[in-house]
Amino acid sequence: MTGVERRAQLLDVSRTLFAEKGFDNTSVEEIAARAGVSKPVVYEHFGGKEGVYAVVVDREIQALTGALTGALEGGGHPRALLERTTLALLSYIETSEAGFRILVRDSPVAQATGTFSSLIGDVATQVEHLLANEFRKRGLDARTAPIYAQMLVGMVALTGQWWLDARSPRKAEVAAHLVNLAWNGLEALERHPQLDKPPAP
Repeated sequence: MTGVERRAQLLDVSRTLFAEKGFDNTSVEEIAARAGVSKPVVYEHFGGKEGVYAVVVDREIQALTGALTGALEGGGHPRALLERTTLALLSYIETSEAGFRILVRDSPVAQATGTFSSLIGDVATQVEHLLANEFRKRGLDARTAPIYAQMLVGMVALTGQWWLDARSPRKAEVAAHLVNLAWNGLEALERHPQLDKPPAP
């Protein structure tokens, strides 16, 4: 193998192990053994387990960011944006199950590119601007858009985590139900929502 091919092989092997066992339970010895190389080869390419993990996470973050940003940048009616973004996340989970498992696991290794939660926060910030515009058009308080953006993106992300293991119903049906709840909820927003019974002081 060339150096480039060996590096790609080590990344594939490591990605599989991190998805199966998590960061803490994966060792350089296991990565090397599964790749059919000696430990020094792993150190030569990545400097250790933390190095290979950082590259794996960075690649997954870039793939998911690209999918979600692409869905949001397409423009169009807000419902169409919601549908595309929901399908983009579920499609990433469907085609990159190992990568998604790595992203949603907590790891002690700090990443320059962030974590799944910071990525979801970034997406919520993009959604926030879209919601603010819609709120203004409908006479709603645009200052509340950040709250609704967090709720909306969080709902889709947590449902995606559940669907990762459930895998039923089909992706399109899950997306349709998510959009149904989110869109029909947004359509009927009250201008001044209040709890039926205010909590006791």
